[in-house]
Amino acid sequence: MKSLSQVHAALRHKNRRHYVLLAGCCFFSVLLITAYVCMMRSPTVLNVLPEGGDSRKQVMMIFVLTVIGCGVFTTYASGLFFRYKSRETGIFIALGASRRQLKNQLTRELLIISLGSCSLGALLGTPLTWLIWRVFRLVLVDTEEKALTFNAQAYLLALAFSVFVIAMLFFMLSHFIRRINVMDVVYESRKTESIREVPRSYGLLGIILLAGGVLLGYLTPSFCIKVLHWYPPEGLTSITYLPALLGLYMVLLHTVVNGWRRDKNRYKNIIPSSMMKFQGRQTVRNMMVIAMLVAGAYFASFYVPMMSTGATNDFNTRTVDYAFSYREDQDMLTETEIRQMASEEGVTIKSYAEQSSAVLGVDGWEYVENTSNLGTTYTAEHKELQRSEVFLPESSYNALTGDFVDVAPGTIMAVYDDDGSNRRLTTKDVTLVTNPITKQVLHVTPVENVLRNSMLFGYKVLDDTDYALITEGLTDEWLEAKVFFNVENDMETYAFAKRLFYVIVDKSSLEVAVYDGYDPVVKILTEEKGENYFLDREHQEAYGYELLNYSQREASNFRLFWKYMPQFRVLDEADYIKTHAVFLMLFIFIAIICFAAVIVIVYTRSLTIALTNAQVYDDLRHLGASNEYLWHTVRSQISKVFFVPILTGTIVICTFYMMILYFNDGSFTNSEFAGILNCLAVVAAISALLYGVYRLTLRKVCAMLRIHKAYSTKHT
Repeated sequence: MKSLSQVHAALRHKNRRHYVLLAGCCFFSVLLITAYVCMMRSPTVLNVLPEGGDSRKQVMMIFVLTVIGCGVFTTYASGLFFRYKSRETGIFIALGASRRQLKNQLTRELLIISLGSCSLGALLGTPLTWLIWRVFRLVLVDTEEKALTFNAQAYLLALAFSVFVIAMLFFMLSHFIRRINVMDVVYESRKTESIREVPRSYGLLGIILLAGGVLLGYLTPSFCIKVLHWYPPEGLTSITYLPALLGLYMVLLHTVVNGWRRDKNRYKNIIPSSMMKFQGRQTVRNMMVIAMLVAGAYFASFYVPMMSTGATNDFNTRTVDYAFSYREDQDMLTETEIRQMASEEGVTIKSYAEQSSAVLGVDGWEYVENTSNLGTTYTAEHKELQRSEVFLPESSYNALTGDFVDVAPGTIMAVYDDDGSNRRLTTKDVTLVTNPITKQVLHVTPVENVLRNSMLFGYKVLDDTDYALITEGLTDEWLEAKVFFNVENDMETYAFAKRLFYVIVDKSSLEVAVYDGYDPVVKILTEEKGENYFLDREHQEAYGYELLNYSQREASNFRLFWKYMPQFRVLDEADYIKTHAVFLMLFIFIAIICFAAVIVIVYTRSLTIALTNAQVYDDLRHLGASNEYLWHTVRSQISKVFFVPILTGTIVICTFYMMILYFNDGSFTNSEFAGILNCLAVVAAISALLYGVYRLTLRKVCAMLRIHKAYSTKHT
């Protein structure tokens, strides 16, 4: 060897697995983050996810977890790399090499590793996203609308994460070089991050903090808004989850140090337990990251079974095969024309009902906001005219549903779902009903929930006499016709349903090409203030809403959000996947990314156990330990790295998810019970996959440690 560079090159070749490990960790982290942001910021996805909606918030929440996980993971990998570099660096310093020389050499190596791995990860992130999306399109639905487009701004987030990775590497390099004690540097790779003795009470206390923190974090936003009348700044209430994170840390700490079982033979697992304690801080940090990523991954995974189960339950429990409504100023199909069309398609209509309803103004509470640095507070002011609701007379409700309801004069009834759920989405405090044309006002008293019909969910029902009085003088633009009819063999009438849907769209004017949240009363009140109504067709795009277009009647955005979208059971069920494909593909993609990160982290952490403890296992072998005992010791360590955080994350998110379902309505519906069972089936399937990864990893680690064992039934 003639130069320091040649010596470094030889050592680099000898210890290339450490370089590969660091480069691989940086590459996978940037790859996963780039793929995530490319999907998250794609116009294909953003056009379907409503601005400010729960879906976007869920996507962002899981993204934050993924960034934290990948950030901690790469930091851990870089720290591990420098620990392995410490011995050879210390030797060079002892032999007289200057710190400047070593810094220059390491800087060149890190530049190559960081820039190469991060650039490759960023470049391959987009092809990975496109490939996974393409597979989804082939498996689920393949239409031009589902073609994935990319937003150049997404790469700014990927670039920011890459900059963090590179900056973190060079910060750790600077800290590494500044060490002046040669012996500390030499023995850095031998140092451990052991944990002091932990009281057994940590386990129970951790569970209490974890459960209480999750409950506190979930309920705090509602408490701030409903009780304090305060909209806290975005993300501020997230700090209320900190007790849950502390509890999670304590649970994992207790598991690593003490375990949950008090074996009679307390020395049986003393070797693997001691190894875990000596590397306890690293282990617990990695377990925290894995547990959070598993929670985020399952949260995304549950979206599909819950959504699909709810839709299936809706299709099966509908009391009407065909239902649609239209504004009465539209030149819509008549009953005769519909029957004629059905006859041409070979469809027999068994029953037909058409009734008129009215869009009327109602009173309510208007929230006046006051913004400051601490967030937004509000005061509630009662307004005699605040929004609109759709009203039916009792006779029309009876004709449409086949029920017999007698509404007392001067009262009002709300229609809930068939199972009585979603009560919070209907108003029970309506006391004034206003005719928007004549301004006549009817005083009413709300009646407790007695009406249940999902096809008329949200409608209000009045006494016939009251209805006739308050709707007098209404023009056709404030009246809506509701059509219900049933057919024979409804699941064999797809062609008729498609044709009828197209004709309804063709006969609708641009005036009714509005979103389902469009409220004509709110529009009037907004314009009276001299402001633009954000859901007006001429202002939708200015407020970030895609303009509804009748020529794109097959698009998800149109079918999901058009105010007068028909409800045809056969059409909705047959086209369900196509309509909701973007939602389904998005959350499946997120789950894949998160679980991929979990697998990479646990696999890498398991390999570092082999690299870190290779000398220990070799010493045990020389002391007479059998291969069977060594294999048992390795399995004990690897199983904790895998199963403890994965099981913890799974239990936490399953409990949290069921808590969300319960607090939505204060109970579980039959549909939610079925969805929970499907979610548990997903957990079982993914757990089987992760167990397979565990078995492969265990064999890999044993091979690296030269531990060969015939797998007996005792230890398998």
